[in-house]
Amino acid sequence: MIPLSRTATAVVLACTLALPLAVAGPASAGTADRATPDRVAVTVAPAGSARAPSTAELRLPRSTGEYAVGSSVHHLVDRSRKDPWEPTADGRELMVTLHYPAARPGGGAARTPYATTAEAAALIRGLGIEGAVAPERLAATGTHSRPGAKPARGRFPLVVLSPGFSVSRYTLTSLAEDLASRGYVVASVDHAYESYGISVPGGRTLPCTACKALDVDGVPASVVTSTRAKDVSYLLDRLTSRQPVWKHAGMIDRKRIGMAGHSIGGASAATTMAGDRRVLAGINMDGAFWEDLPPGGLNGRAFMMMGTDDEVHRPGGIDTTWDQMWPTLDGWKRWVTVEGSDHGSFSDFPLIQGHFGLPAPPLPADRTAALVRSYTAAFFDQHLKKRQQPLLTGPSAANPEVNFHHLP
Repeated sequence: MIPLSRTATAVVLACTLALPLAVAGPASAGTADRATPDRVAVTVAPAGSARAPSTAELRLPRSTGEYAVGSSVHHLVDRSRKDPWEPTADGRELMVTLHYPAARPGGGAARTPYATTAEAAALIRGLGIEGAVAPERLAATGTHSRPGAKPARGRFPLVVLSPGFSVSRYTLTSLAEDLASRGYVVASVDHAYESYGISVPGGRTLPCTACKALDVDGVPASVVTSTRAKDVSYLLDRLTSRQPVWKHAGMIDRKRIGMAGHSIGGASAATTMAGDRRVLAGINMDGAFWEDLPPGGLNGRAFMMMGTDDEVHRPGGIDTTWDQMWPTLDGWKRWVTVEGSDHGSFSDFPLIQGHFGLPAPPLPADRTAALVRSYTAAFFDQHLKKRQQPLLTGPSAANPEVNFHHLP
């Protein structure tokens, strides 16, 4: 495991003891005690002022690609493994939402639900914002995909998305839908017992058993990243086998697979790549690294670190793991930071904060979503579709908020 500095430990402990009305999204693992990664807390960076909550429905930003977007939800159980958080569970459970390029919008078909009411209620309790956000309103957030829409013709790269610790896969929906509209199949994964609440078949809601394991029992966060790496490999097996779990799995190009994750989900992308050569490119969005890479690094595969432009994730920052990981990344690589962002900015949290009148980071939510979408898509376009992206060569006058570090 990569060690964290004493300063980093002190910062996160101060944050995690003060749960918010000022929600900032999960606290950066880079500011984390090794037993307390990626938890929701008051932002370390100065937050912008809150505004009055909207009474209208929250709608995610429209997708920017050429395709309409379809969706499909799957419950997977790997019975070859014991769940590390619930040893009596019947194997390791995953909930997966697939977003994919669709042939047409789907007319009046219902839109994909954002979350279940039970999941939204569990998140709101976990954040300590009961009364500020109604679970029914959060769950009813408007999306831009249609369940079961007819898939577009062709074969498309696959991108796996893994959320931050204690939050669920739906917090990455804006990014997932946008990537799908640009010509990717996107698999957003919920890892059992690592979220405040995950709805699974049978009317069950899985609690965050791992939260106590890390916070109280001292289980190292590397158990999360190593377990998630196995989760993703199992998911890839189920999506690319001769009898795949999804009836439209033939649209996945098995030779073009990438992964991105928020916070500990981003750290898990590196761990997954270290153990599974099918994953050709990865992005860590504002998460500390909890495991070293093997001596061979990533065998020349591409990796991007995208985080906050502050004392945490600039070079020499509080999260020392980014400085330690950088020289061991042996392929194409970028270190990018975004001014005005906070840890939650690399998920749907700014959209939620702004809509419900909660204090938010300085960078406006729509602008944040546009930047995260653009740089994530550019990375995968370059490394999975082999289309060179000028956006990744260095600073852009069109995007002054985005800073590049250690460019060759």
